[in-house]
Amino acid sequence: MPELPEVESLSRFLGERLVGRSVARVYAVAVHALKTYDPPLSALEGRVFEGVERRGKFLDFGVGGLHLVMHLGRAGWVRWSDRLPEVPPRPGKGPLALRVRLGDPGDGAGFEVTEAGSQKHLAVYVVRDVLEVSGVARLGPDPLSEGFTVEAFAGLLAGESRQIKGVLRDQSVLAGIGNAYSDEILHAARMSPFKLAARLSEDEVARIYEAIGRTLREAVERARGLALKDLKAEKKSGLRVHGRKGEACPVCGDTIREVSFSDASMQYCPTCQTGGKVLADRRMSRLLK
Repeated sequence: MPELPEVESLSRFLGERLVGRSVARVYAVAVHALKTYDPPLSALEGRVFEGVERRGKFLDFGVGGLHLVMHLGRAGWVRWSDRLPEVPPRPGKGPLALRVRLGDPGDGAGFEVTEAGSQKHLAVYVVRDVLEVSGVARLGPDPLSEGFTVEAFAGLLAGESRQIKGVLRDQSVLAGIGNAYSDEILHAARMSPFKLAARLSEDEVARIYEAIGRTLREAVERARGLALKDLKAEKKSGLRVHGRKGEACPVCGDTIREVSFSDASMQYCPTCQTGGKVLADRRMSRLLK
């Protein structure tokens, strides 16, 4: 799933190429992905791109007073093309969900939004105010914003009875962190993913706060300047524990372990994070002592 660093890179890449250019045609290939109907998608045609911003894991395209907002879900992506096919796309079973063709004379450039796999979570909205998208309206603070201080972070955790892994992934608490980067942050902070947020000491809160900023900023910097087609590979190569079950921890050399859930999994290092304890598979609903 694209998370904050990848969506940040997407917004920068697309903003450099779209601002000041107009929309010629918008094709909704996967109608199920379109979550709004007023204004219609066609209302974007003839309008000019004013900016592209990241809001958590959402992409927000400002287009002539309207907002084209996207959440890429688990397997969505954006592909840029300097020359899109002339033939309009046909709805079908392929990955193409949306095509936006630019309107500059003789241009033909634009971008396509795709979604792989059988589970469809891609969401596209056209709204007058970005806060009309409920997922955007409920977002917590952005962890890369200037106002996100260690004191603000401590305030978010106060009274939280949930495990810290779940808190970091909750978009209403912090915007943009998902399964992969929460694993990376907790590994960098040397913290068990099962530790209750409300029971963290002042030092532990500070360690996680520092790991959030460092992990996300390093990931954003690694992706700077890369073509869109290279961002997924860069993300995977830059992860130290997530998706690396059975490999050696790059810090201590212990074997990276995994906890599986019904629809996801997380990875961690016992030596670095849990005092050597191996966490049981959550499907077993217990912790190995």
